[in-house]
Amino acid sequence: MITPNHNPWHPNDWQSELKHAYREPKALLAYLNIPNNASNGIDLQPDFALLVPRGYAQRIQQGNIQDPLLRQVLSLQSENEQTPGFVVDPLQEGDAELGYGQTPGLLHKYRGRVLMITTPACAINCRYCFRRHFPYTDHKPKDQHLALNAIAQDTSIREVILSGGDPLLMNDESMAALIRDIDALAHVKRIRIHSRLPIVLPERVTTDLVATLASARSKITIVIHSNHPNELNETTQRALACLRGAGVTLLNQSVLLKSINNDAPTLIELSELLFNQGVLPYYLHMPDRVVGTAHFYLDDLEAQPIYEAMREQLPGYLLPRLVRELPGGIAKTPVNFEQKQVLNFQASA
Repeated sequence: MITPNHNPWHPNDWQSELKHAYREPKALLAYLNIPNNASNGIDLQPDFALLVPRGYAQRIQQGNIQDPLLRQVLSLQSENEQTPGFVVDPLQEGDAELGYGQTPGLLHKYRGRVLMITTPACAINCRYCFRRHFPYTDHKPKDQHLALNAIAQDTSIREVILSGGDPLLMNDESMAALIRDIDALAHVKRIRIHSRLPIVLPERVTTDLVATLASARSKITIVIHSNHPNELNETTQRALACLRGAGVTLLNQSVLLKSINNDAPTLIELSELLFNQGVLPYYLHMPDRVVGTAHFYLDDLEAQPIYEAMREQLPGYLLPRLVRELPGGIAKTPVNFEQKQVLNFQASA
């Protein structure tokens, strides 16, 4: 019997993997044996750069330009199209009243919680990213001490959410220092980390990171981001097992994306596999109306039969909440099909 490897990685492994990631569409297509001709609709010189770790690329089916993992990362000419209603900042995070206020890199719009931008960098550039146009230069990590001071002065804050970019692209020393600084604030009870790295670059789960998370005073939750069951394999299982071993609560959020996961069987399989790897489904997000992402977009009428089929076949604890985020909202907004059906009935009566 083979015992699964549930040991963390050496601290240098992930940086070596990231160094050799694909950064040019031609190189990625050559590895996948896919022609880069114009008829494929590929943008070989995108404004929003391509970035794909090799371990993630190995999960993409050779020769298949429609592969759901490839469609998440491959730059297409359709990204350059202007679509009415799709804007640079759909959540109005740049609005001082709705988004980032007086403290650079700090978003405080939910009661008892505050979000900190830790780094502008990611390990993979998802083409549907809602922050692909975010002005990271205005929220540099060098201003992090200002954010910590603001959190220290507001004792109503119980949870600090680390976001980005991807906060796990901070090196082990910087992450440990930030966790210690937050832990020193007695009124903060929880630290939540939103990261795609346990999925796209599992080697980031190092011995030093695991030690930092295990020793934290605050309760640590990591919300990973997986959209498709093909993203999960033995390597992600190893990374997630290491995080669970450090006492971390693991949740997943997905985005409902056309041509990637817009069918119930795919999302049902994703929930099942996540649970097998120790992760509870948390949110299924309706896509944001971001410039360059209209080809991923589904409306509520398209989402409804998918979600209802999921609800029929999954137990409640494996059914993610279908939500959207609205500018100025006090929390994520549930998509309520039942209410819409009542309103439609009343309108027609």
